[in-house]
Amino acid sequence: MNLRSVVPSLIGFAASCSIIVQPVAAEEAVKPNILLIVTDDQGYNDAGFQGSADIETPNLDRLAEQGVVFTDAHVSATVCSPSRAGLMTGRYQQRFGHEANLPPPNLGMDVEEVTIADVLGEHGYKTAVFGKWHLGEKERYHPNNRGFDYFHGFLGGSRSYFPADFPPGHPRAMMKNREHAPLTERYLTDIQGDGVVRFLEELNEDPFFIFLSFLAPHTPMEATEEDLARFEGHPRQILAAMMWAMDRAVGDVVGKLEEQGKLENTLILFLSDNGGSYFNDSSNEPLKGWKGNKYEGGHRVPFFVSWTGGINGGRTFDGLASALDIFATSMAAAGVEETPGRPLDGVNLLPFLTGEKDGEPHQKLFFRKEEGAAMRDGDWKLIRLEDYGYVMYDLGDDLGETRDLSEENREQFLSMKSDLESWEEGLAEPWWEESRAWQDVTRGIHKALMNNEEPDRVRP
Repeated sequence: MNLRSVVPSLIGFAASCSIIVQPVAAEEAVKPNILLIVTDDQGYNDAGFQGSADIETPNLDRLAEQGVVFTDAHVSATVCSPSRAGLMTGRYQQRFGHEANLPPPNLGMDVEEVTIADVLGEHGYKTAVFGKWHLGEKERYHPNNRGFDYFHGFLGGSRSYFPADFPPGHPRAMMKNREHAPLTERYLTDIQGDGVVRFLEELNEDPFFIFLSFLAPHTPMEATEEDLARFEGHPRQILAAMMWAMDRAVGDVVGKLEEQGKLENTLILFLSDNGGSYFNDSSNEPLKGWKGNKYEGGHRVPFFVSWTGGINGGRTFDGLASALDIFATSMAAAGVEETPGRPLDGVNLLPFLTGEKDGEPHQKLFFRKEEGAAMRDGDWKLIRLEDYGYVMYDLGDDLGETRDLSEENREQFLSMKSDLESWEEGLAEPWWEESRAWQDVTRGIHKALMNNEEPDRVRP
């Protein structure tokens, strides 16, 4: 396992200023295609390229080997919907009230926010999203109104992987653009891969931006009989089968890109939308925590960038990075010099990948959802749980977050506490709250972890 080995250099934090992203080359160049692959609730350890000994992901491993694997990359939220809102906008989603999970039927991602698809579409990209949306169910939040030319998926946060009778307009119903397109056969993950392949076959021109948004391995834990048979006797049989199917779909897409001669000029970014869930048998080793809490296991995720025509692969990058950076990185690759809309919180990663810049993309990162908040300052980690207090860890010596140093290193603690409170002053009021049942479960798990105890595995 590749772990962080050095204390980061100071890099300016860009939360309060507009970010200008530079094109890869000053002269006019062929714009790369961009493929963004996001899994759902994948464990930090649950891929071959992450060191897993029992989860097989040969296609992802091949891409990771050709690219750069980030060992200290984070999403901006530890649950699905706000994490995706940050990813799509390149901004801390708390700035526009998208803080809690599970948006109510009448709300979604603020329509005043500019999305990565908006910008790429304006610069000649054909844009498409396949799979889970989870950023609002009303028409104004529909992917076709948020910059995507094509949508094949479902608007909600989860659904069965097999055919199910969801009526038109149901958040779990499958759609093609705005039309009801029920899943009548086969397995959802396979359908997603096939959909991207067909899109590539029918696409008459480049460049494209494809957001392949897998539901796997999010619950419900469902896999095909064939995939289950492959992993008969496996201690995590269903999860292994689900990950195998997801990896197979990635292989189908990459195979089509190779067949079309497009792989070399395709920027591929892969990550999970948050840490592995406490309820899907995932493994976040060697990290502490899971989806929904502010330990590293909740927001540090598998992440790699592969672009054989643009960066040298076959290596790891230990700098502190964020899913917020995908927006600015994609803009830079596309040759967009200035991002429109509100100031970004993410930075362009390409100079760090090409060697033009040394050090860390970020010195500080911040996290908050309702009661829980946290921040990173280099290797230092601060966590706050309302009515419980603060803990602080040095991840350089204690990646498992077991030894609270908030009293022993008081100056560092007070500095981070002040930074976190200052960041919170610029945030919007949350537009909605979690259900009380989920708040209770999340708080119970988080509190147990703060006491270095084993939480109860109870779903609401």
